[in-house]
Amino acid sequence: MPGHEDDLALLIDAACAAGEIARRHFGDGPKSWDKGDGQGPVSEADLEVDAMLKARLLAARPDYGWLSEETADSPARLDRESIFIIDPIDGTRAFLDGQTGFAHALAVVTKGRPVAAVVYLPMLGHLYRAAAGMGAYLGQQRLRVTGHAELDGARILATRKHVGPDHWPRGLCAIERHFRPSLAWRMALVAEGQFDAMLTLRPAWHWDIAAGALLVHEAGGTLSTGAGGGLHFNTPRPMSDGVIAAGPALHSEILARRGRV
Repeated sequence: MPGHEDDLALLIDAACAAGEIARRHFGDGPKSWDKGDGQGPVSEADLEVDAMLKARLLAARPDYGWLSEETADSPARLDRESIFIIDPIDGTRAFLDGQTGFAHALAVVTKGRPVAAVVYLPMLGHLYRAAAGMGAYLGQQRLRVTGHAELDGARILATRKHVGPDHWPRGLCAIERHFRPSLAWRMALVAEGQFDAMLTLRPAWHWDIAAGALLVHEAGGTLSTGAGGGLHFNTPRPMSDGVIAAGPALHSEILARRGRV
C-alpha cells in the first residue's frame, strides 16, 4: 500500500488540477441548479472537477474506495480499507457569487481515519496539506492551533445561529464570531492559528470535514462532534453530528459551556 506521503503528493497534484478547472469557470457564469432537499446548488464546474478527480485518483489507486459530494454513493466503499473522500468545490454558493473563499477538499481515509489531506483555495493561492504523523503545513509554515483557553474573547468561526442561546445552556461569553463560506477552509484556519475555534452544530457531511479534520489534528488541535463524540469516517451514513475544532483547553471549555461534560 502506498505511504501517506505518496498519497499526499497525489492529492496535491490532483487539487492543483482541480484549481485549474475552477479558475476557468470562475466569474464566467457556469450553469448551475439546485439539488433540492436543502442540499444547495451545484454547477457544471463542480461536476467537471468531480469527474476529473475521480478518474485521476482512482487510476492511481484502483484499490481505494470513493466518496464524493457529487458522485452517487455506493456501499462498496465500506469494504475498502482506504478511500478518497472528496468535496470538488466546498463553498459552491460563494464560487457562483464570485467570492474567492471556496476550496477543493481532498482526503485519503484509512480504517476510518484521515491519513492524507489537502484543502486548496485556488483563487487565494492557499494550499493546506497534512499527512498522518507528519504535521500540517501551509507552504513551508508548519501549522499550530492557538493556545487560547477561554471562551471569553475567543475568535470563533461559526454561523450566527450556532452561537445563539439555544445551543449554550450554560451561557456564552463575549466571543468574536467570524465566518467563512467553506467549512473545510474554516477548519484549515483553525489549524493555522488564525482563529481559536470553529464549530457547526448541524450535521456535517464527511466530504466537508475529512480533510480539515486531519489538518486540525496534525496542528495539535482537538476535534469532536457537537456533543463531544469522536469523528469516524467512511461510515454507512457519511455524516457527523456537528463538528467542534479547537485547541485542547478551549475545546474542553466549549463542551463545558454547552453542558456536554
